[in-house]
Amino acid sequence: MILTTELPAHAGAIERLLDTAFGPKRKAKTVYRLRRGVAPVADLCMVALDEEAPGYSAAQPRLVASIRYWPVMAADGTMTLMLGPIAVAEDYRSAGLGGQLIRASLARAEALGYASVLLVGDAPYYNRFGFTRQPVLGLKLPGPVELDRFLGLEFIPGSLSNAHGMLGRAPVTRTAVPAATTVEAAAAAETGVAKLARPRRRAVR
Repeated sequence: MILTTELPAHAGAIERLLDTAFGPKRKAKTVYRLRRGVAPVADLCMVALDEEAPGYSAAQPRLVASIRYWPVMAADGTMTLMLGPIAVAEDYRSAGLGGQLIRASLARAEALGYASVLLVGDAPYYNRFGFTRQPVLGLKLPGPVELDRFLGLEFIPGSLSNAHGMLGRAPVTRTAVPAATTVEAAAAAETGVAKLARPRRRAVR
């Protein structure tokens, strides 16, 4: 099993994975309003590839999980990241791939100097990665969402303390520039590829 950076060639498999995981109406969700017309942050988007899956090979591995990040901006001009969607193929969901992708991509984001990350998800699951409600109390989403699922994580303490207002799409002419970046950290995050022991797959029922 390999965790690596998403490539353009993975796009079709990712869309099929997301359709299977979230259904055809997934793009009607509030978070998609923040993604529409904006490219994801390429350095942070990752996939899990299984070279040993039946019918696949090292040359053509099976894409079994994906995570993406998007630049967003608060009404006061604060730039941050929005994590999601993250999806894992049904027969791999007991292998811990979701957690591995989250930890690996968050480590990249911090190494590249990003200040914070937001998401909409189940608090009991995401609390283990450091996400809580406190950093996002001053922020709003452009549509209906259960507030206890709107969470934030600060790599730089206090980076969201003054952020307030409605979140919107990052302007096309701007990018979510990291708060601080070193050449060494950027290079390490850009080239990082993790090869993992192949997880035991759960049989599909």
